[in-house]
Amino acid sequence: MAALLCAGCAAAANATDLYVICNARVPLTASDVRDVFLGEKQFAGAVRLVPVDNSSAQSVFLDKVLKMNAAKYSTTWTKKSFRDGINPPLLTGSDAEALAYVKRTPGACSYVTTPTAADVVVVARL
Repeated sequence: MAALLCAGCAAAANATDLYVICNARVPLTASDVRDVFLGEKQFAGAVRLVPVDNSSAQSVFLDKVLKMNAAKYSTTWTKKSFRDGINPPLLTGSDAEALAYVKRTPGACSYVTTPTAADVVVVARL
């Protein structure tokens, strides 16, 4: 059974819509998304969060949500890896791969450009 929590805003004209998705067992809000993908939030309740980047939508996500380019994002995660021992997000190649990973992995969160299927929570439309 899918739950739907729309907490985002409509995208600007001619921009790609993004949907932040999470495994149905993840109690995550739209305001948590930035912290999850920057490694600042690692748990939601007792569930370990698993951020998953989607290479087909990553540039839009970085620009719209994290407000940084790919080089800065990579540098941020390199520093986090060495300083805090935290692994960077996994990388998938498409919406379908991201959706499949999120559906089967407790704690997983990602972003896609198309609405999602059952057993995944849409946290925000950006």
